[in-house]
Amino acid sequence: MDERAALRMLSGALSHAGDDAAVVEDLLVTTDMLHETTDFPEGTTRYTAGWRAVGASLSDVAAMGGAATAAVAVYAAPAFEDEQLRKFVAGASEVCEAVDGAYVGGDLDTHEEFTVATTVVGRAADPVYRSGARPGEAVCVTGSLGRSAAALELFHDGEYTRANDLFRFEPRVGAGRALASHASSMMDSSDGLARSLHQLAEASDCGFAIESGVVPVAGALREVVEDPFERGVFFGEDFELVFTLPKTAVSTVEGSSPTPITVIGEVTEGGVEMDGNALADRGYTHG
Repeated sequence: MDERAALRMLSGALSHAGDDAAVVEDLLVTTDMLHETTDFPEGTTRYTAGWRAVGASLSDVAAMGGAATAAVAVYAAPAFEDEQLRKFVAGASEVCEAVDGAYVGGDLDTHEEFTVATTVVGRAADPVYRSGARPGEAVCVTGSLGRSAAALELFHDGEYTRANDLFRFEPRVGAGRALASHASSMMDSSDGLARSLHQLAEASDCGFAIESGVVPVAGALREVVEDPFERGVFFGEDFELVFTLPKTAVSTVEGSSPTPITVIGEVTEGGVEMDGNALADRGYTHG
């Protein structure tokens, strides 16, 4: 089975499973694993790897409307090299600092492939789940989509400096906090916009009507591929927030979020559509 099938199977036995992070009282807990062959293209620096690995888990806290507290990581590699370790820790520490959290350590292990497992804890007195969307509400995204897809094209072309810069995304913790008291449902877009919409629809028992003309696609992606919209909607690994909220609250969150927000459609009774046509449930899947 793939990752989604495995998660569905486990959700019946694990009461905290199913959202971007587990909620235990007001504590948020999330964990992720990244591998060199699937997650860190040739040319990825250890600084970028530390930033991106920890950032992925920080994004889960953002998706719950939480404040980031601390992060730890397991660093596994065939051998330990001084400069690489220092750069990894620097990247992990600085992405935490960017969202007012702290990188507090972790574990080291030898492994045939460079692999990172990260855990982040945060706090949210009133977390936002995936299950609260209601028909008639607005559906929105933060930032723009396709940044990671652009980075992969640049890694492939050997433009490593620019690729690393794009790969170091800023987790939307600040935006998540601004949205927490208004959003009815929320998750991050690590699996792609299309798949995220299907996941929200399933959790909230609703549908979505999306307008393609207003979906924000990253300028960097438009520069490097001929089909930027396709990549922006289906590729994933962007770590933006996809959320719903009452239309009356849109102007309020636009004024309070540190990250630009775009309304891309509205919540419906059922079906996930773009411009009146069914939107494929396609995106990034582990395994």
